[in-house]
Amino acid sequence: MIPFLDLKSINAQYRTELIEACTRVIDSGWYIQGNECKEFEKEFAKYCGTEYAIGVANGLDALILILRAYKELGVIKDGDEVIVPSNTYIASILAISENNLVPVLVEPDINTYLIDPSKIEKKITLKTKVILPVHLYGQTCNMDEINDIAKKYNLKVIEDSAQSHGAYFKGKKTGNLGDASGFSFYPGKNLGALGDAGAVTTSDGELANAIKALGNYGSNKKYENLYKGVNSRLDEIQAAMLRVKIKHLDEETNRRKEIAIYYLENIKNENIILPTVRTNDNHVWHLFIIRTKQRDELQKYLLDNGIQTLIHYPLAPHKQEAYKEWKNESYDISEQIHDEVLSLPISGVQSFENTIKIVKAVNEFN
Repeated sequence: MIPFLDLKSINAQYRTELIEACTRVIDSGWYIQGNECKEFEKEFAKYCGTEYAIGVANGLDALILILRAYKELGVIKDGDEVIVPSNTYIASILAISENNLVPVLVEPDINTYLIDPSKIEKKITLKTKVILPVHLYGQTCNMDEINDIAKKYNLKVIEDSAQSHGAYFKGKKTGNLGDASGFSFYPGKNLGALGDAGAVTTSDGELANAIKALGNYGSNKKYENLYKGVNSRLDEIQAAMLRVKIKHLDEETNRRKEIAIYYLENIKNENIILPTVRTNDNHVWHLFIIRTKQRDELQKYLLDNGIQTLIHYPLAPHKQEAYKEWKNESYDISEQIHDEVLSLPISGVQSFENTIKIVKAVNEFN
C-alpha cells in the first residue's frame, strides 16, 4: 500500500537529531517557555522575514489569538465582520466565531481554489474590519489585490498560513504578506511537530506583545495579568522538534515540487482536472489536489490498486452542522470543489517508483 502520508518515515530521517533535541530538553529541567521556544521563535521569524514569531499551542489558537489581540487593542469589537473564503478548512472560520465576530464568506477562484479578490469588495460593509485569506493547499493567494482592497477600506489582513510554510508571493514568504499570520505545525504539515503546535508571525510589536500575553494567561509578567487570557503556549519539546525540522524544510519542499512537477507533466487522463499554478516556485504543495466528477469511483479504484488518497474536504463549512444558520445559503463554486477534489499522495519521502505507480494508475482510470 502506498500511504497518503508516511509520518513515521518522514521523522525517521531526522531520528538522531530529534532524539538529541528531546534529550536536551529533558536534561535542561525547563519544559515551558524556555530557551528552545525562544530560539525557535527567532528562527521562524527570520525564516518568514518578520520581526516577531510567537509560539502557541496550535494553528487554530494562532488565528484566535490574533483576532483577540486586535479586540483588546481596540481595533475590532464584537459583531464586526471578517471576510474569509468559503472554500477552506473550518478552523479559519471557527477562529472568527470564537471571538464573537461575524464570518462573511467569499467564493474562490475555481482554478486556484483560493479566495477570489474580485469578489471581495461587494461583501465589504461598514462593519468589515478584517480580510482573512487562506493560502490553501500550499499556494499563496493574490496578495497584491487583497492588500490593495484592505488599504482602500482600512482593513487588517490576517493570513491563514497553516498549509503554506515557505511559500512566497513576489519574493516575500507567507507569514509576512499581511498584518499578521497564523501557522499550524500539526504533524502532517510541511513543517510538522510531533504533536500539536502553532505560531503567530507579525512585524507589529504592540500586537506581538498582546498575543504573547494573551496566550500566557493574559500575563507578560508573572502573577500580573493585563488581560483575561488563556493557556496557549508552545512547549519546549515541540519547539525543539521544530528547530530540528525547520533546517530541512526547504529540502523537503523541493522534493514535493519534484513530485508535483512529475504529476503535472505526466497525468494525462482527460477526466482529471489538474491544479492551476501561477508559477511552481511559489507553491509548496502541502496537498496535490485533482478534481473529477467521478471522485468517489476514482478513490475506490486507487485504493483497490494499493494507493491511499484523502478528500480535503468532503463538506464545505457552510454545510456543516456547526454553522446550521447557513444551511439555506448556496456557494456553488465551493460546493463543486468539495464534491470533486481528491488529494494524491505527496511528501518529502515519497519514492520516484511510487510516484510513477500513482501516475500510471490515475491515467488508467476510466
